[in-house]
Amino acid sequence: MSEARTRPPAGLIALALGGFGIGLTEFVILGLLPEVADDFSVTIPQAGYLVSGYAISVAFGGVFVTAATASMRPKTVLCGLMVLFIVGNLLSAVASGYGAMLLGRIVAALCHGAFFGIGSVLAASLVPANRKAQAISVMFLGLTVANVLGVPLGTFLGQAYGWRSTFWTITGIGVVALVGLLAFIPTQPAEHRPTGQLRRELAAFRNGQVWLSILVTVFGFGAMFGTFTYIAPILTDLAGFPETAIPWMLVLFGSGLFVGNLLGGRAADRQLDRTLLVLLSTLTVVLIGFAAVVGNAWGAGTALFLLGAVGFASVPGMQMRVLEFAAAAPTLASGVNISAFNAGNAIGAWLGGLTITAGLGYRSPIIVGASLAMTALILMAAAASAHRRRITASASAEPLTATIPS
Repeated sequence: MSEARTRPPAGLIALALGGFGIGLTEFVILGLLPEVADDFSVTIPQAGYLVSGYAISVAFGGVFVTAATASMRPKTVLCGLMVLFIVGNLLSAVASGYGAMLLGRIVAALCHGAFFGIGSVLAASLVPANRKAQAISVMFLGLTVANVLGVPLGTFLGQAYGWRSTFWTITGIGVVALVGLLAFIPTQPAEHRPTGQLRRELAAFRNGQVWLSILVTVFGFGAMFGTFTYIAPILTDLAGFPETAIPWMLVLFGSGLFVGNLLGGRAADRQLDRTLLVLLSTLTVVLIGFAAVVGNAWGAGTALFLLGAVGFASVPGMQMRVLEFAAAAPTLASGVNISAFNAGNAIGAWLGGLTITAGLGYRSPIIVGASLAMTALILMAAAASAHRRRITASASAEPLTATIPS
């Protein structure tokens, strides 16, 4: 009995460590682009393809890798994905050229969506029903810690000892995470997958609530990262921060992610739809306020912390809502929603870049973020309203159906 009580927390920590390594792989390259570009004799924009190539691979893996492994034991899949992660980062660490580095990034990214998708389902199964969103937030805690500490430290390490040292370190983190998964994740039976199982899983997407939840993820997450993508020039050109202050501002933003992730999971466990409505409303207000006070250093710093806290507080709820309405195919739907997070990231960054290119200045991505947050809020309000109407209709129909003889 004591083993059953201690194993779930240890299993969640192993999942969080895997999430930490994956988050570090995704974001640390942003701080090392100049060093990588110089080493491979390519331009900064060409080095930037290492970022976009990773994101595309995440979107692909989140859907197809999850679907292909749906009938396997969750522990087996997670361990296999972590091996893929280790191999990808090892390829990056020893890459002899730009093409090899890009290949390593793509291989490592294939595990990203499936790991968080399958891990979300597994994490929720390790705890009582009233703590499922909190369990998901613990798994995503590794991603937030990667932003708070991992990215600044990884950037410092790469600048001091060469960018390859950072990827060797990430490879080592992957090995430790793999050991943790093998030791502490309980072995659960594989999902029974009869003939036509894939059709059944895809049929879950006929539920309009699933698609509304995914769209909320795209626009809500896009609102936060559309702004964060351009945070360095926003802080230096508008808020007046020196470049040397940017790493500390990233730590401030990451601290917001950490706090928001923990509080958001607890709130979503109590009242899921209401929590998301409140958070998306607050995110819209924070972004509008950010655009208004960005010229003041203290105001910009406060808004940056709130952006991380409120923006990431909605992540456990967004993931939990998809799982709730895709009960027939939670693993596939979870992986698709992880891809939706990355799609939102790409869309927000793209729209923000368009406004900057159009000459609207570095304040414009913040306004774009506020617009995306408002769109997510409208979609969430429509989804919650439709869900309430369906519950009301079902409740009113129960007495009538009870009188019909079988």
